[in-house]
Amino acid sequence: MSFISHPLIKPEGIESREYQLSIAMRALDANTMVILPTGLGKTAVALLVAASRLYNEGGRMLMLAPTKPLVEQHLRFFERYLLAKRHEDSQDSPFVMFTGEAPPDERTIDWNRATVILATPQVVKNDLIAGRYTLEDVTLLIFDECHRAVGNYAYVFLAQRYLNTAHKPLILAMTASPGGVQEKVQEVCTNLGITHIENRTENDPDVRPYVFERDIEYIGIDLPGELKAAVSVINALIDERLALLSSLHFTVPKREKLTMKALNSINAQIQQRIASHDPVAYSAASVYAACMKLKHAITLAESQGSEVLKGYLTKLVAEGTGSGGSKASQSLSKDPSFRELFQRTFEWTKELHPKPDITLELVRKQMKTYPDSRIIIFATYRDTVQLLVDYLVKNGIPCERFVGQATKDAEKGLSQKKQIAALTRFREGEFKVLIATSVGEEGLDVPSTDLVIFYEAVPSEIRSIQRKGRTGRSRAGRVVVLVTKGTSDEVFRHVSQSKETMMHKSMRALVNTPPLQQKHAQPEQASIDEFTVQGPRIVIDDRETSSKVVEVLSELGAAIRLERLPHGDYAIGDRILIERKTARDFVDTLINRDLLGQVKAMAEVVPRPVVIIEGGDLYTQRDIHPNAIKGVLAALTIDMGVSLLFTRDEKDTANMLFVLAKREDSERGVRKIHPNKSHRSVRQEQEYIISAFPEIGMKNARLLLNHLGSVQAIANAELRELSAIKGIGEKTAQKIYDLCRHSYN
Repeated sequence: MSFISHPLIKPEGIESREYQLSIAMRALDANTMVILPTGLGKTAVALLVAASRLYNEGGRMLMLAPTKPLVEQHLRFFERYLLAKRHEDSQDSPFVMFTGEAPPDERTIDWNRATVILATPQVVKNDLIAGRYTLEDVTLLIFDECHRAVGNYAYVFLAQRYLNTAHKPLILAMTASPGGVQEKVQEVCTNLGITHIENRTENDPDVRPYVFERDIEYIGIDLPGELKAAVSVINALIDERLALLSSLHFTVPKREKLTMKALNSINAQIQQRIASHDPVAYSAASVYAACMKLKHAITLAESQGSEVLKGYLTKLVAEGTGSGGSKASQSLSKDPSFRELFQRTFEWTKELHPKPDITLELVRKQMKTYPDSRIIIFATYRDTVQLLVDYLVKNGIPCERFVGQATKDAEKGLSQKKQIAALTRFREGEFKVLIATSVGEEGLDVPSTDLVIFYEAVPSEIRSIQRKGRTGRSRAGRVVVLVTKGTSDEVFRHVSQSKETMMHKSMRALVNTPPLQQKHAQPEQASIDEFTVQGPRIVIDDRETSSKVVEVLSELGAAIRLERLPHGDYAIGDRILIERKTARDFVDTLINRDLLGQVKAMAEVVPRPVVIIEGGDLYTQRDIHPNAIKGVLAALTIDMGVSLLFTRDEKDTANMLFVLAKREDSERGVRKIHPNKSHRSVRQEQEYIISAFPEIGMKNARLLLNHLGSVQAIANAELRELSAIKGIGEKTAQKIYDLCRHSYN
């Protein structure tokens, strides 16, 4: 075996492979997308490009990956093989890993001293928006799993910011599966500024010597009679609802042809008639939602089993019989056939589907034949993951679950720290079986994984390729797909195979006709000429950073500070708080949460509360009477004094915020703090004076005045009198007391 020889690569560290060297040399000449099957060393290519770039151009290298476990994996690889130089006067490691757990000030310090930064994209995006550092001296930006660079994913913003600000930009984008549709791949290329594609398959002559055999086996499974009966009941329920939609003059297919495409077509018809204010369409929307829920129930019965189906039906009944449940859930929970099916599930005392037993047998056989094996089982749903963990542990197989961070219903997710710890234990052999959702599909490198089990087939070629790539990385591997006969499992199997074939054809076509040179226009500035000077100050709630609004504000040049706001989404100066709602979110919050209470809390802490309603027609979002929406709008404006602003989309919202902030900045220091309001009554003037105290607001002002009777009495009140007022509290009382007695300087 020969090794790479380079001043910045550890001697005898990286095996010399012709295809990796060829790809790396070409990637140094232009912004390049590398499409390479999983297990064939995309990270080694990144190392070669990084070493050459740092050696010749200096500066910094930034590598981005979607998850913290993947970032941590890349960090270990680069620390092991890249001989990066420390910055002058620094004894710290030149490597640093950025995630959202480190404080912002600490990340700024780490950025300034590091040469190689490995990070999740959202944290870098947030830091750039907040102005904590720039990408000016980054000479190589690497996007791992680059097929994600579509829509509003952070990769898109970061690529554009990098190409517009770096002195010597070069982008390396890497993926094993860019997608089967050529237009999708072209979109990724455009978003990342890619001008060259390097594509290899396992059948290419220079790759073939390094490919380990990977057998793919499909196991056909018969659906048990009890589950077939349950599916028949659900199908009958769907038939009834399709007939109802047809009677309402909607074009619907037969149930056997009710694909997701057909369902989307029905929804489009409903939305069109809602937009025309057809009252029948609101009822149709509820029927459509019930069809979606029933289709999902069939998928669970066929591919996941009786226990997961039972849990889902229980959830629907709880929603339908509890307060705030959707009309679809309510109608289903009242349906006699649905109730009868639900009651029947209580007779299922154990799992009816054969899949758990088959999975257990596959695992036992593998571990008996190869005791040092690592096995990954992929399942789409968390309920199934937990079911399999419990079942395998009960049968003496040590295993752990690997799921995302979000907590769903009563089930807690895994923090990034726990994900990394689980992978470490898996690699080190503390347990041999990892049961994962889609979070385990991308990039995780466990070299000794030689069996991957798909609990169900998946329709996505990207996910299928990623899953299969978890085995056959350093020795022969095996992939087993469990397929329930005559169900969506079989459909999804053929769909993913077809898409994968199409993807390889698309890749060959793109390589033969590479994308045109990308031109990155400078970001558009505000359209109102008098507000084009950059730099107005806006405080943004850190939960808003995933929205396009924040990106556009950053491009416009706003001075942004990110923090957790107790009220509102955007704060401008000390007078203005803005709550941003899409039209759909506005109506959803009105129905399912306390919209008026949320806005009222904001209105009580600032003199100029604003609600921005973005996009769409409020009256077509949900089945709710237009007068109810009008009443809410009246309450917001008349009763609470909230300004309502309507915008077209996220970009329009950003421009509106920019103008508001610019106007507030220009008036800072010259406007009257309390402008004359001749129409106010004495009572209103008193409330206005007291509400201006820090953190008091109108609600507490009225409490104080009702209790003590006058402004003078409040100013003269003792601390114990103030703190004794219910709703004021000791802290607020102390502020009022101190402010009224402090000398003016």
